[in-house]
Amino acid sequence: MPGYRGLARDREFRALFGAHVVSVAGDQFARVALTVHVYDRTASAGLTALTYALTFLPDLLGGPLLSGLADRFARKKVMVAADLVRAALLVLMAVPGLPLWALAALLVTVQLAGAPHGAARAALLPNILPDERYPLAQAVLNTVTQAAQVAGFLGGGVLVASLGPGPVLLADGVTFAVSALLVGVFLLDRPPPGHPHVRAWPADLLGGARLVWGDRRLRALVALACVSGFYIPAEALAAPLASQLGAGPAAVGAIFGVVSAGTALGMVVLARMPAGRGLRWMPLLSVASCALLLPMALSPGLAWTLVLLGLSGAASGYQLLANATFVRSVPDATRGQAFGLAVTALRVSQGLGIAAAGAAAHWWRTPHVIAVIAGVGVLAAAGAAWEWTQAVGQAERSPRTETSR
Repeated sequence: MPGYRGLARDREFRALFGAHVVSVAGDQFARVALTVHVYDRTASAGLTALTYALTFLPDLLGGPLLSGLADRFARKKVMVAADLVRAALLVLMAVPGLPLWALAALLVTVQLAGAPHGAARAALLPNILPDERYPLAQAVLNTVTQAAQVAGFLGGGVLVASLGPGPVLLADGVTFAVSALLVGVFLLDRPPPGHPHVRAWPADLLGGARLVWGDRRLRALVALACVSGFYIPAEALAAPLASQLGAGPAAVGAIFGVVSAGTALGMVVLARMPAGRGLRWMPLLSVASCALLLPMALSPGLAWTLVLLGLSGAASGYQLLANATFVRSVPDATRGQAFGLAVTALRVSQGLGIAAAGAAAHWWRTPHVIAVIAGVGVLAAAGAAWEWTQAVGQAERSPRTETSR
């Protein structure tokens, strides 16, 4: 089985890892700085919340519209260009006295530039690590993403308090410049994966959609990924959940922490597991990720709530296998566009789940809402698991059928 030393010896992965860590942490710096900046200027909680939401909403458009750039051009160049664009835009955002509408427009553009970068990175990783190290590398990147987000939020708060929002936005721009430098210097030059001519955007989008929708295995993998929309509301409702459990603000951090720790542990364990066994466990774990939240209907105390959330987080580690299998199953020439479409479906499912849970929590106790949504999730996960099992069985029967002919 591959180990961490094998990953650490790969120069390209080290560069990709370093670039990812600094840019993720920098993103959190910017989110903290922007929310503080907008609230200081407007004293409006609504506008502050809207600004924070703008850092996520562009994913819904950037996924289908811009991810195809990772298939039309050399992926290393796409990543470097996206980083440099974001660095330049953040410098503009740090200009004092910038109108709020201009700040919001620049923010949306920064987030849109992240879509082709993420698609290029995801599509390039199997080329850098085409062997058994790939699932472990994916687990390491997912784990460090969560750690960098926490560190970025904490560090961003300290930096904003001591320096102010403007210098922190500049610091975020520096992180993207560092990311561009690492990618540009240490990653190998590879030709564009697709056709030598530049394809029209509609052809990229429709081709990726047909590929994902027309392949039963890929459809099932996207469905398994979208199950997250049924268990992520438990994390999104951390504040009201802690309050109704009679706990203080520290419990909110504990809820986030135990989910992240469980998810990271589950991913690392599954990454070290033989591929065949992990794929057999994947559909069962998708059901378990929701089923483990059903006891929330009993309104357990804080300790048992943390146990249930941690176990659900560990089961959700199956997302690593779904992600890795999806990326490896897509032809290299269309991998970026297909990945972008899958991410968009994932974000939509999570957004709908969180919105539904938030609306329901106004009328019912939060633990009951989490349990009800998880119950619906069990049914959805069971359907996705059945579809995956049927798709795998169909794929295994096809070669024998062709041989008999």
